[in-house]
Amino acid sequence: MSALYVVATPIGNLEDISLRALRTLREVKLIAAEDTRKTKRLLTTHDIRTPVTSYHEHNKWTKLDYILNCLEGGDVALVSNAGTPGISDPGYELIVAASQRGIPIVPIPGPSVVITALVISGLPTDKFVYLGFLPHKTNERRRLLESVADEQGTIVVLESPHRLLAALNDILLVLGDRKVAVCRELTKIHEEIYRGTISQAIERFTEPRGEFTLVIEGTGEKDKPQLTEDIERQLHELRLSGVKAKEATARMAKETGLSKKELYRAWLRLS
Repeated sequence: MSALYVVATPIGNLEDISLRALRTLREVKLIAAEDTRKTKRLLTTHDIRTPVTSYHEHNKWTKLDYILNCLEGGDVALVSNAGTPGISDPGYELIVAASQRGIPIVPIPGPSVVITALVISGLPTDKFVYLGFLPHKTNERRRLLESVADEQGTIVVLESPHRLLAALNDILLVLGDRKVAVCRELTKIHEEIYRGTISQAIERFTEPRGEFTLVIEGTGEKDKPQLTEDIERQLHELRLSGVKAKEATARMAKETGLSKKELYRAWLRLS
């Protein structure tokens, strides 16, 4: 039976590709690529002449049946612009559809900008949350950041150069002046890894260029406020005095540093 190969490709340096990935790209019948021009540069570098078809965010639904039909006649490799397909890149829908048809999905692991940035950040790597690209709109971006304000693990996000400063300012506003590693153009000629605080990064990157990965410090276990019996007692007293849940949790969040979500759960338990 034919298989769909999910092939990781370099995030910058074309030498960062495995021998298995090269062999797979040579042997499959078709390569479904997010950007055919970038993929053809990679293929030309390694003298690979496999046919290529486009599969990107804007045609992923119209191209889906075509690629599934191609899988009936031979193996297909899925690649993105850079790194591992499906991670903030097209691929999820095709992988799901192929799986539902019983088509084997074979991973060919390799580069990932998320893991690369995380391991060189100097921040804890044992637990992390990946948010992908932050929303373009300010309100949506701030809401997403608020949802991870109490995250203990390290936070990883992607950002484009023209939105970097807006994103850093919102991160500073919502999360505070935490440690951050700003990773720019990883594995490329102008690679840069800057470690400092968010406010320092804002001062440094006044004219940002290139693609950015931000690795942001989490709250950490020891820094996280704890819900105590005394706090629950104060919530209970507010409830008895007729204070509404929204006002009570907001007031206690400001006083204790606990999240409104955790305080509201405690409020419900007290009822």
